[in-house]
Amino acid sequence: MPLDRAAIAQLLRRSPLFAPLTDAEIELLCARTASRSYTSGEILFNEGEPCTGLYIVASGRARIFKVSAQGREHVLAIEGPGSSIAELPVFDGGKYPASASAAEDSEIVFVSRKDLHALCMEHPEIALKLLQVVGGRLRRLVGIIEELSFTTVRHRLISWLLREARSSGHGAAPSFTLSASHQELASQIGTVRELVSRNMARLQAQGFIEVNGREVTIVDLPGLEAELQTVM
Repeated sequence: MPLDRAAIAQLLRRSPLFAPLTDAEIELLCARTASRSYTSGEILFNEGEPCTGLYIVASGRARIFKVSAQGREHVLAIEGPGSSIAELPVFDGGKYPASASAAEDSEIVFVSRKDLHALCMEHPEIALKLLQVVGGRLRRLVGIIEELSFTTVRHRLISWLLREARSSGHGAAPSFTLSASHQELASQIGTVRELVSRNMARLQAQGFIEVNGREVTIVDLPGLEAELQTVM
């Protein structure tokens, strides 16, 4: 069932991309949005297609991925509620640089490129706020590229675990639920499932983490952070 305007406004307020906007600006944007339900596995857009607009995850999760010439899939990100997708081609006018699909049954809010451009032309302050957020994301992507190019699988896995712990866990021994399978995690950090499983088991044997089903607890947070420095 499509989201009503009040629900969309609430979603936009908690989305990092639109968080800097005022309530009045959020209402202007709401008038130009539409929501749609996607079933698990359904494609939002394909790499190389002309960009028609950007998407915001209201519920469920979306997979952002690329497929190599050999057919190997690399998952760039799995985005949850509040996350926006495809900001860059909306602003640079290019095609979608990757594909996106629903990782599970999801509700997605869509803003067309044409409508967003018109809104930014009418209210330039909105454009400046959005570009500031997009610029921060570009910096994050540069960091990901550096990590994939210059670090080991163990380093990338530890870095991923620490990011999840910081965003989801609290206290001296933060814990979180794995939102991705070992296959999806392998795609995110640029390796294969077997190496993820092997390194997870090794970290657990060394006493850095504890894994119970899909629940991961960072048992030795200072030690894991120190380990990150030694494997660089």
